[in-house]
Amino acid sequence: MSTALRIAHGAFGRVALLDMDRPLVRHAHPHCHVLLKVEGADTAFVVGDTVYPLTDDTAVLVNGWQPHSYVHDPVKPRTVILALYIEPEWLMAFRPGWAASGAPGFFSHPSGGVSPRIRSLSMDLAADMMARPQARAAHEVALSDLMIAVIERFTPWRSFPASIRETNARLGDWRIRRVTASMRAATRRDAGLDAYAKEAGLSRAHFFRLFESTVGVPPRVYLNVVRMEQAVGAVLTQSANVCDISGQLGFAEPAHFTRFFRNHSGVSPSEFRSVSRFAN
Repeated sequence: MSTALRIAHGAFGRVALLDMDRPLVRHAHPHCHVLLKVEGADTAFVVGDTVYPLTDDTAVLVNGWQPHSYVHDPVKPRTVILALYIEPEWLMAFRPGWAASGAPGFFSHPSGGVSPRIRSLSMDLAADMMARPQARAAHEVALSDLMIAVIERFTPWRSFPASIRETNARLGDWRIRRVTASMRAATRRDAGLDAYAKEAGLSRAHFFRLFESTVGVPPRVYLNVVRMEQAVGAVLTQSANVCDISGQLGFAEPAHFTRFFRNHSGVSPSEFRSVSRFAN
């Protein structure tokens, strides 16, 4: 069974050190997502519809809202992975155009060669997370250096818009932005997709086409992403037990919630909470 070794969270997003030995379902994140191998067997992720290797020399790079899944070979040994889920607002502090990290096309390719500097920074961050789990300030400094190195190597960062106004102009249809805001604000998933199409003032077929062309994923996938992010937030910030959180989020049974959480993160909500709180 996969194990979360350390999880740190803050304004930067999340950084997880995961010891993986099981696949993850096809899913997405609102963040740009960087995957770096720390040790163990070479492995792979599917990004879009293509398999990309994760090795000592290659990183996997996933744009915000880009569907991906983890491919585990049960014959191979486990793999320790440093997974970065980075908030666009945090990156914007370094350069306004880097707020584009939450939009499609931030990374020009889902795979790239790891430079000696990126390898060194990622190994140092992983080692420090294990040795000093409470040292969040130091981890954020190390993460800053790592993300700057990643962006400079793997993105066309010089061509990103320099202003918030230009960035906003790239965010797509305002009706879909309004619906996605409604989806994020709902704590339960009781509303059907027809209701969201009606809110947008569009036919169901037009809504589905426009939603996917604007966001990059179908509306049902987007709802699952929102649900997972709400689940992570509740597990990290609430003292309620898993059964209560399951009910808050509209799951019929706590077991369904645990399965959903494990399929998307690799670990159970209880383990996620335990490791994250230990690291804070």
